[in-house]
Amino acid sequence: MVPVLTPLALIARRWTPTPRTLRRAALSAVVMTVFIIVTGGAVRLTGSGLGCDTWPKCTDESLFATPEQGLHGAIEFGNRMLTYVLSAAVGWAIVAARSTKPWRRGLTRLAWAQFWIVMGNAVLGGITVWAGLNPWTVAGHFLLANALLTVAVITWQRTREGDTAPRPRVPRPVRKLSWALLVTSALVIALGTTVTGSGKHAGDSSDVPRMPWDWADAAHLHAAAAWVVCALAVAMWLVLRVVDAPDDTRARARDLLIVLLAQGGIGYVQFFTGVPEILVGAHMLGSSLMWVAVLRLALSLRERPPAAAPTLPVQPGSAVAAAV
Repeated sequence: MVPVLTPLALIARRWTPTPRTLRRAALSAVVMTVFIIVTGGAVRLTGSGLGCDTWPKCTDESLFATPEQGLHGAIEFGNRMLTYVLSAAVGWAIVAARSTKPWRRGLTRLAWAQFWIVMGNAVLGGITVWAGLNPWTVAGHFLLANALLTVAVITWQRTREGDTAPRPRVPRPVRKLSWALLVTSALVIALGTTVTGSGKHAGDSSDVPRMPWDWADAAHLHAAAAWVVCALAVAMWLVLRVVDAPDDTRARARDLLIVLLAQGGIGYVQFFTGVPEILVGAHMLGSSLMWVAVLRLALSLRERPPAAAPTLPVQPGSAVAAAV
């Protein structure tokens, strides 16, 4: 009985992506994830969160935004359409990973994980609309988008590596410091959602519920955690120089410091200027770039060299044997 091939298997049989194409496919998912995080913030900052008042349709009668919904409807509907662009980027990563020769099962699973997170976050976005922009579901929507960004960055990094067991490039205490930096950075992002959830940018001009605390107190706690991240990043940069870490790892520590400096500056300016929308949007972009920088730094502390090609035994009487 001839096995039935799936569409992906048929594509893989006829196409083999180059390493550059594979890396570009994975990078496209990273870029689109950052882009949709920022545009999702734009929906909230323009008060368009309920521009489409239901889901999956835009109105009870129409799948698309109507002229009566005005600019807010167009913005919200446009952001929904970007989900399809993101899905296309993730789909390209899936096809490229599946078509790589030899087939890399782990890489393909990472690409598929992105697809399922996109689908799950689309549903959570619909629940957020049904719940009238409940701040807890809005926070969950944002955090799940960052989970997608995490998997996308890991997938991108894995396209540059082999499938052997990871091998450390720095001493164990440095890797522990990296874990502390990762956990604290994730905490900063989570605390940022409490600032958003209690602040004035609720996402719509109607009476949207807010988280039950003062946004200024939440902002101070968020800033305190950010200072801890900065201290850990400086410590990491210094330690990597002391242990003579590889040049690329030290460069990623430097990049993280640059991003943190810019992000901290934007954060304080927006706080003391009444959180204007444009600066809040820039801060959201900075949040994504910070998380990408933290992940890339952590991933650079180990390597996965390509598996060595098997050597064939020399046959007696062959040209190789004669030359030995």
